[in-house]
Amino acid sequence: MSPGPALLRHAALAQVSRTPAEVFNNLYLVFLVLGTLVGVVVISYTVYNAYKYRASDPDAEGRYDVEETPPEEDGDGVARPQVGEIPTGSGKGGGKKLFVSFTISAVIVLGLIVYAYSLFLYVEDTNQLYEGDEGEDPLEIQVVAEQFRFTYVYPDGTTTEELRIPKDRPILVNVTSQDVMHNFGIRELRVKADAIPNQYNEAWFQAEETGTYEAICYELCGVGHSSMRGEEVIVMEPEEFNDWYDSSEAEKAEVSG
Repeated sequence: MSPGPALLRHAALAQVSRTPAEVFNNLYLVFLVLGTLVGVVVISYTVYNAYKYRASDPDAEGRYDVEETPPEEDGDGVARPQVGEIPTGSGKGGGKKLFVSFTISAVIVLGLIVYAYSLFLYVEDTNQLYEGDEGEDPLEIQVVAEQFRFTYVYPDGTTTEELRIPKDRPILVNVTSQDVMHNFGIRELRVKADAIPNQYNEAWFQAEETGTYEAICYELCGVGHSSMRGEEVIVMEPEEFNDWYDSSEAEKAEVSG
C-alpha cells in the first residue's frame, strides 16, 4: 500500500481540529480568503492594464485602433501588446513574468488540492477515532432510514426516533435504508451520509455544544420527503446522557416521547 494517503492524513491531523465541522469551516475559510485575494489581484491588474495601454488620442480618421502603430511612432512611446499575442520575453522580461506567474499559480493550485485532499482523508478515516491516546471511543449508532423517518439503534439495542448524543464525544453513525435511497444529515454538525438499502455507510461527527439540532433527509425519497426534517438531535452533557442511556427501555421511551 502506498504511504502517500497515510502521510497526507497525518499532515492533516497535525494542522486541523478534531471535528469535521471545524475541518470544513477551516477549509471554507481558506478558499474564501484565497479566492478573494486572487479576485482582487486579477481585477486590479485588469484595470491597471486597461488604463496603462489605453489609446489616448484617435488617429486622423478618428479611430483608436493602435495595434499597427509601432511603439517608436506612438505619441506616448508605450509598447502595447497585441490581441492574442503571447509575450516572447523581449523587452522588460515579459515572457519571464508570464512563466513566473504561471508557476506560482500552479504551485498554489496544487497546494490547495493536496491540502483539501488531506482533510478529506482525515474526515473519511473512521479508524483514527480508535487510535487516539485521549478521550473515549466513539459512540456507535445505527441510523435506519425509511419512508418517512429515521430510527436510531444504540449499542445496547435501544431503538428510538430521537437521536440523543453526549457532548464532546465522537459519534460514529452506520447509515442504511429499509426501502429507497435517503440521505441522513445534520447541517450544523457538517455530517451527511447516503442511506442505501442493503449497504452501510459510515460517517462521524462531534458536537461541542449542548442543544437541539435538526436531522434532515437530503435525498428525494417520495411524496413524504418534505416531512423528513425537523427530527430532533439532542446533544446532552455526558453525565446527563449516561443517566438516560443507563435507564430502562420504558424510561427512555418516556423521556424521548
